[in-house]
Amino acid sequence: MANNDNKIYLTEESLKQYQEKLKYLQEVARPQVIEEIKEARNQGDLSENAEYDSARDKQAAIENEILEIQHILENVEIIKSTSTHTIRIGSTVKLININTNEISEVKIVGALDADPFNNKISNTSPLAIALNGKKVGQVIEVEAPKKYKVKIESIL
Repeated sequence: MANNDNKIYLTEESLKQYQEKLKYLQEVARPQVIEEIKEARNQGDLSENAEYDSARDKQAAIENEILEIQHILENVEIIKSTSTHTIRIGSTVKLININTNEISEVKIVGALDADPFNNKISNTSPLAIALNGKKVGQVIEVEAPKKYKVKIESIL
């Protein structure tokens, strides 16, 4: 049984993207590079064959990517829609910074889906850790390099 610390949190959409990428690598990219290696071998002397070396490097990169995606898929935990009572991974939260009165909205996602420029923060970020399990109306202090306080305005 896998430990929860090893779980990789993904949205349903990201899971499908990884599955499609794996299928492409296994069914298209891998056979193509094997063919490239065969063609390069047929050119004779492998010791000075740049095409052969290039194809072998490409094959190694494809195999590494396949292993990486397989690891992700073996340890995936789908982020399910969340309740609007307490904050957890998958929640979208509207916050007010107590010091600046600035209003922001963030969605808590798994590390691989994090995109701060689109307000998607990793569940391992200081803000997400501080928000986890909290409710609307609470004021929390975020343990960041420069500590700050936010009030939870709503959970969407």
